[in-house]
Amino acid sequence: MNTSDDGNSARRRRRKHSAEFKAEVIAACRKPGVSMAAVALANRLNANLLRRWVVAEERGQGTKRIDTIRTTSTLAASNVDGRAFIPVAVERPPLATAQEITIELRRAATVVKVGWPLAAAADCAIWLRELLR
Repeated sequence: MNTSDDGNSARRRRRKHSAEFKAEVIAACRKPGVSMAAVALANRLNANLLRRWVVAEERGQGTKRIDTIRTTSTLAASNVDGRAFIPVAVERPPLATAQEITIELRRAATVVKVGWPLAAAADCAIWLRELLR
């Protein structure tokens, strides 16, 4: 991490991050599928601070833009404990398109299965509430 801190004082002081470091971290946040909190954690930053940097950059008030930003592997190599954050794209399963609400009631050996049209969900809720009283 590129910070400056004298370390000699008993009182905690603010760390100052270079514009290059800020630009690298902001660029890492903009990659698809990457969590801002994970980038902050990987670089020992507060997620709220990182969010402020990203918002300031988007508004044009942030750090000086650097055309040559180090690669993610260089950014990941700056982790203290040697572990790197690796973004993984996860595909979401398709949502089930239910056309009906199905309720199955069991009492001893008796099973009652009721189907309601999805459009009548409010009526189903009223019926179920009355049944369970």
